[in-house]
This record gives sequence, C-alpha cells and structure tokens, in this order.
Amino acid sequence: MTTTAIIGAGPGLGAAIARRFGDEGHSIALIARNQDRLDALAAELAEAGVTARGYAANVRDTASVREALDRATQELGAIQVLTYNPLPQKEFLRPVLETTPEDLVGAAEFSIYAPVAAVHQVVQGMRFLGAGTILFVNGGSAVRPHASYAGTSIAFAGQSAYGQMLHETLRSEGIHVGQLIIPRGIEPGDATHDPDVLAGVLWEMHAQRGDFRRYAESLDG
Repeated sequence: MTTTAIIGAGPGLGAAIARRFGDEGHSIALIARNQDRLDALAAELAEAGVTARGYAANVRDTASVREALDRATQELGAIQVLTYNPLPQKEFLRPVLETTPEDLVGAAEFSIYAPVAAVHQVVQGMRFLGAGTILFVNGGSAVRPHASYAGTSIAFAGQSAYGQMLHETLRSEGIHVGQLIIPRGIEPGDATHDPDVLAGVLWEMHAQRGDFRRYAESLDG
C-alpha cells in the first residue's frame, strides 16, 4: 500500500488531502504539532475506511520532523508521496519595514529548513523505488512578493527555488516535484479554493505529473 505523509495535517486542507489520497487506497501519515488532534483526525478517517496514524512534530524543529517521518515509515511503509502544507504563523505576516532578522529565522525554519529536512528523510526511499511525489503548497506571495507579508514572501521564495531545483533534478528518476499556488487563501465552499477541490488538484498533480507549478486560480483572478 502506498503511504502519503501530510505535513500540516489540520482540519482543513490537510484533512481533505488525507481523505482524497486515502480514498485512492493510500495509507496516511498525519504530521502536525498536536497529537490529540492528530489522533482524532486519524479516528475520523478510520471510520471512512482510511488507514491513518498521527505523528506529532513541530516544523520549526527539524529533528522532530525527521523522527516523525521515520516512525511513519516504520509503521506504515515507505513514503511515496509527501505533501508540505502547514499554515504560516502570524508572526511571519508583518510588513517589510517591521520585519526583523528574528522574524526571518522563524520563517526560514518553517518554510525552508523543515521542507529540506522532510525531503532528505524520504527521498532516498523514493529513489530506491524509482517513483515518488513531493508536493509543496504555498500562497501567492511565493511567486509575487507582497510587502505586507515580508516573512512568507522571502521564505516562500526560498521554498519555491528549492522545489524547482528538486523538480529538475529528480524527474529523470521517476520522482515528480510540484508546487500548488493558492492565491487569497483556502475558502470552504469556494469553487476553486475549497479544501476538497484543492485536494483534488493535488491528486491530479500526483497522478498526472506535468510542470512544476500549478495555480488554484490566476494571480490576477
């Protein structure tokens, strides 16, 4: 059974990804900070016939990310799909002239160090299998910097560059790396930004592959 690891497994997009990939027969490793909430989500998914387990980790602590992914691999099997979609913290969403070096440390831990740690933990297994998918989820500031959200604009740009390099480096080995840009955030009930709709887009990116970047809607929409 294919295992999908979801870093940022909350009640919105993370849960929708778990349902979508679980419905396709994947086992789901749910990764976020709160073990009780993860256990509750895993139980909810189990009632729907999805095999899921929760693994607590803080994305600002790369050691905990690596440990969570290692435990998931031991218990559920080699991770063949990794999604990185935690919600940025409010402290990263300050105007550029109010953003301090300390703010950027946190943003980099969240959006650069943790994804790099996660990829390093799973990519060798993917390379051994000759197959895998890595999907990053970002807001519009990843491709169009916004002075009101300096921390995420800077850190998301770094994550985008990392993902693009991975895409170019790994595609010849059967590993697809993609990025979904979601302008204006996730909105339940919205035709293009509802969590279930976005989870469907991510499934298409995994199944159909294609280019590195896809947009939930045009940045000018």
